[in-house]
Amino acid sequence: MIIISHRGYWKDWNERNRWVALERSFDKGYGSEIDLRDICGEIVISHDMPQGNEITFEEVLKIMNGRNLPLALNIKADGQANKIMELLQKYNHTNYFTFDMSVPEQVFQVKRGMNVYTGLSDLLKTPVLFDESVGVWLDCFESDWYGSEVIDDLVAQGKKVCIVSADLHKRDTDYQWKIIKKCTSFNSNNLMLCTDYPEKAKRYFYDKN
Repeated sequence: MIIISHRGYWKDWNERNRWVALERSFDKGYGSEIDLRDICGEIVISHDMPQGNEITFEEVLKIMNGRNLPLALNIKADGQANKIMELLQKYNHTNYFTFDMSVPEQVFQVKRGMNVYTGLSDLLKTPVLFDESVGVWLDCFESDWYGSEVIDDLVAQGKKVCIVSADLHKRDTDYQWKIIKKCTSFNSNNLMLCTDYPEKAKRYFYDKN
């Protein structure tokens, strides 16, 4: 299983989606989930409406400096697909996927040949364009609703799966992480965990002690 940081490897709340958190994440070997919006013709990293002082997506790719670490691109606004692909190709970055876009945008990105993940959660039980999507963004908004068999079944169907760690929803991770450890697909590179605490996850899943 691959571990990625959520909005960078931040140590202070205000570092999320900022240069320092992303640089720290990449330097420690973790890919990251980032939020993409557009303003004045630029794609910027921002969870909320951009103000104009955000780091750009191109700057993120420059920080990576050729390290083809996984990027989970949370699409916060439609119409960015062509520019995203242009920048990914410019920096030869192939290890990415997009998710959380509107349905019309998802249709466009699938037709564009992008690495699209569909959503599956306790609130969205029927994934949109499941067969056409490369992977699944497996979320748990209100509860840890699935067992290891759900994860293993998705991987067995040829899907990559990125699991949203319960800590992103301010819940304890103990129950969910035990489920992940039980997965027969645990050692697969098709399985990924997105967490606010990548070092904690690394210790839990991989330290022998």
